[in-house]
Amino acid sequence: MRKYLILILLIIFTYGMAFASGINSYDKYGSKTGSYRINGNKITSYDKYGSKTGSYRTNGDTTTSYDKYGSKTGSYRTNGNTTTQYNKYGSKVGSYKTDSNGVTTSYDKYGHKTGSFKTDSSGRTVEYDRYGRKIGSYK
Repeated sequence: MRKYLILILLIIFTYGMAFASGINSYDKYGSKTGSYRINGNKITSYDKYGSKTGSYRTNGDTTTSYDKYGSKTGSYRTNGNTTTQYNKYGSKVGSYKTDSNGVTTSYDKYGHKTGSFKTDSSGRTVEYDRYGRKIGSYK
């Protein structure tokens, strides 16, 4: 679910839907793990070899995620600085809150912290686990 999460956070909190082109994802060692291509309100995700892994469509405050075959896998709804994640059945599976410093914290469905994300001045977003250890980056 990390790929889904970071994509939505980048689109909603960092770049906005007007940011055209793409975003690459990297592991903690800097090796590329995948990419995302943005076209209007549609985002397509690819693995490190360039094979499609899924897609996302945004309509208003809701983004719906799909697998590579086009089947719905979940959705994200944003209200202010909080995004709530749901599975394909509509059950809440987590949430993400962004503070005034631009740090986004992720929580599970029970409200326990699961990680965080921070974007620096160069536009690079770093992902951390709940203990503050770097686990990946996106740019």
